[in-house]
Amino acid sequence: MQTDLANALERNSRLSSRVRQLEKRLSAIPGEAAWTESGFGAATDIDQLQRRITMLDQELVATRGRLDERTEELEAARSANRELTRALNQRT
Repeated sequence: MQTDLANALERNSRLSSRVRQLEKRLSAIPGEAAWTESGFGAATDIDQLQRRITMLDQELVATRGRLDERTEELEAARSANRELTRALNQRT
């Protein structure tokens, strides 16, 4: 009978521990859901965000390249305009 009592106490201890563990998990679930729904939680697909960042970085590099080309063209046009204005002013 003492053996049965010792086994029952041990089982009761294990079950109590398991119940506390499950209660903690259960109480955490609504908090995690609220955190995620609020937008503050971690993104669900980090790989997708990384691909988007890479794509935007490449797009930024291409846009900066086009901007540099246009800036050079604008400077060349301004320089040509200055030369033409000087040439016209020297004739008169």
